[in-house]
Amino acid sequence: MMLFSPTLTGCVLLALAASYIWVCLTSPLRKVPGPWSSLFTSWILKWHEFRAGRTRYVHRLHLRYGPVVRVAPNEVVFASAEGVKEVYGSGGSGYDKTEFYDLFQVYGRRTMFSTRNKQDHAKRKRVLADRYANTNVMRSASLEGIRERSKRFVDRCSKSLGGSIDLFHLVSGLHDYAFDCVSHHLFHPYGSDSLRDEEDEKIMRQVAFDDSLQNRLFSYYNPALHGLVKNVLALFSKPRETPLADNLVLSATSKSDPLAFTLLHRMQDKTYDLEQLDMAAECTDHMAAGIDTTGDALCFLMWEMSQPRSLHIQKRLQEEIRSADPDTPFDKLPYLDALVMEGLRCFPAIPMSLPRYVPAGGRTIDSYYIPGGTIVSCQAYSTHRIDQRVFPEPERFHPERWLEEAGDLDRKRLFFAFASGGRGCIGKHLALAEMKTLLIDVYSRYSTRPDEAVMMDGDMEMSDQLISSQPRGQKCWMILAPLEESL
Repeated sequence: MMLFSPTLTGCVLLALAASYIWVCLTSPLRKVPGPWSSLFTSWILKWHEFRAGRTRYVHRLHLRYGPVVRVAPNEVVFASAEGVKEVYGSGGSGYDKTEFYDLFQVYGRRTMFSTRNKQDHAKRKRVLADRYANTNVMRSASLEGIRERSKRFVDRCSKSLGGSIDLFHLVSGLHDYAFDCVSHHLFHPYGSDSLRDEEDEKIMRQVAFDDSLQNRLFSYYNPALHGLVKNVLALFSKPRETPLADNLVLSATSKSDPLAFTLLHRMQDKTYDLEQLDMAAECTDHMAAGIDTTGDALCFLMWEMSQPRSLHIQKRLQEEIRSADPDTPFDKLPYLDALVMEGLRCFPAIPMSLPRYVPAGGRTIDSYYIPGGTIVSCQAYSTHRIDQRVFPEPERFHPERWLEEAGDLDRKRLFFAFASGGRGCIGKHLALAEMKTLLIDVYSRYSTRPDEAVMMDGDMEMSDQLISSQPRGQKCWMILAPLEESL
């Protein structure tokens, strides 16, 4: 009976609590700046994650505590060039990905993105990198596909015009454009045509507008409990299910004649000995990433360009396009490049943390010793803002900063929109080509402004998804006017 006495039970619990507090108070992370509560619990961080607000919460901590901040008993976030270089760059080869990336397995297979150690990632990257090289993206077959889909987007805009102005639901259209471009790159001629085909648009919506954030976070933090309560949890937060997209990808990867520039053609090379399910998993992963990131980045950028405070930015872009030869490559338009860089600085497609484990033995990062096994990360939203010597007036949308020679190296060191190092975004060149092509086609024909009658305060606030972000209101209504009528 003594084993179950209240006194003994209380003493045991008190001893365990005291032991836990002692471990926290003597942890090497006690010296890292951060809220006192983060020494003892991660629940505050998780609360913000489940409310789709981790990025903003971590940024507020950076503003209060500086470029290095402890956010949980075993997690530190950095917003410095030193942190980026150590964790992701030349010093980061031993910083393996955490179990968080298990959430991105597809069909039970690990993709390049969800591989957790350096060796597996390098092996898969050797297969895929060639198709995302700028030389391949700029090949006529690839680039013409992007241009054709950009023209389809503009055609869709023109059909929405009623006289000189009308409304256009930009969120859906931009995601359709991104979907059609990435599927063209993955497995043309078996890609989507969601800008013109309602059935294909249903596929895009299934991928881009799911409501699975809380469900997936629950499965990450407590997989055992998630397995017991997943049916109840589904009543409040649905699991991620994409049967239409699965059908598209599985059908496309069963074909034996994709064009030579496509990723599927590369993966079907027998040298790499990939099973169809591996190819389908990789294509599904790239398709989802390509829709969310490019679509949302364009949406936030065009919304900012449409504000009255940014009217001069629209005009300067239009002047550059108008004065250039029609055959001028988009990478020869300096203001367009500055505009896109500033858009990705202010509204990075993946604004939040990309977690890694500190290798055994620990590391000193940005002057702080971090023990092995600690979760560390940087988030683009903060690295693009925290150092005001590099980015003065960080909340101001100011493309001209990227045209200045002074400080150029420092700006590039802190630019983290495509992550950094060997595990940085492999689709960078494709994304930039899609963004620049569309901006040229839209703003050479139209001016844009927000439809204040439809949009409400807070609709365009960034809302975290699993790693990307989207407008909280999931809408971005704008008025497009033919350029000659808006001057």
